[in-house]
Amino acid sequence: MKFSFKNDYSEGCHPHILQALMSSNLDQQAGYGEDQYSLEAKELIKQKIKKSDSEIYFVSGGTQANLIVISSILRPYQCAVSAGTGHILNNETGAIEATGHKVLSINKEDGKLAPDDIIPVLESHSNIPHQVMPKLVYISNSTELGTIYTLKELEDLSKFCKEYDLYLFMDGARLGHGLTAETSDLTLEKVAELTDIFYLGGTKNGALIGEAIIINNKELQQDFAFNIKQKGALLAKGRLLGIQFLELMKNDLYFELARHANQQAMKMKKAMQERGVAFLSDTYTNQIFPILNNHLIEKLFDKFEFYVWKKIDEDFSAIRLITSWNTGDKPINEFIEIINNEL
Repeated sequence: MKFSFKNDYSEGCHPHILQALMSSNLDQQAGYGEDQYSLEAKELIKQKIKKSDSEIYFVSGGTQANLIVISSILRPYQCAVSAGTGHILNNETGAIEATGHKVLSINKEDGKLAPDDIIPVLESHSNIPHQVMPKLVYISNSTELGTIYTLKELEDLSKFCKEYDLYLFMDGARLGHGLTAETSDLTLEKVAELTDIFYLGGTKNGALIGEAIIINNKELQQDFAFNIKQKGALLAKGRLLGIQFLELMKNDLYFELARHANQQAMKMKKAMQERGVAFLSDTYTNQIFPILNNHLIEKLFDKFEFYVWKKIDEDFSAIRLITSWNTGDKPINEFIEIINNEL
């Protein structure tokens, strides 16, 4: 069987989570997220972000989180601004547009947005009331290209959004990987301080399913629960999500798992760099995008699964490799061995 580098959710969940689900299985608990596990998990997250007044909601997946957040925040005539590589633009089947909200895209090679990128969008959508109103800036950390925001970049973006009365929303599907990258100077506490709303991704970092939506802007907290219910995301057995986040937050397991995934990806990156391989983007997270000749790509396909991300020319393509919380040394070493033998 081929080893998959296609994503970071091919495995089920971390054993601690599975054990917690089994040991609590017969406990009677309140429904709809009012169980003791969900309440404890929320309090633990608040301690981690050092914001006791933030509100937290658990939902099952990233697309669901993005859809609920954006559709609840924006009025019918308002829109979101996203990098051209943004998940809401390319990988969610028009989920945001289906709620009646346009997504304006900005082409960025590194997948990150800066104030100077957004200003032209605001200027080109000032024909009130004939154009949609940009109101929400959507960013991801790490991005779809594996890049991350620095503290200074996020501070600048946060200040800009406040100045122009825009909401700043961070997609945190891979936030653990972004924060534990060796080049990151961001912390979970700073993310909570600088964003209006973000979510902490569990699906791609050791959970079976689950994302924790964290609302820091009090203006956006009112009646948010109605949106969760209306969109079918309020689970009767909310304990399923609460138990998982409680385990992930205990003893910083969440960050330990993300750090491991990053380190495994960096082993492959370093080995390929030593062989002169170029990369589509310079990443330090669990996503890497080496540019390889097509013959070598076909050879790697014999033993591994991964995506061909972008055609570079007739002879070379960029592939995407993703490691997970459970990626061991064996597949990493086998991949490196083929690289060393072929280059």
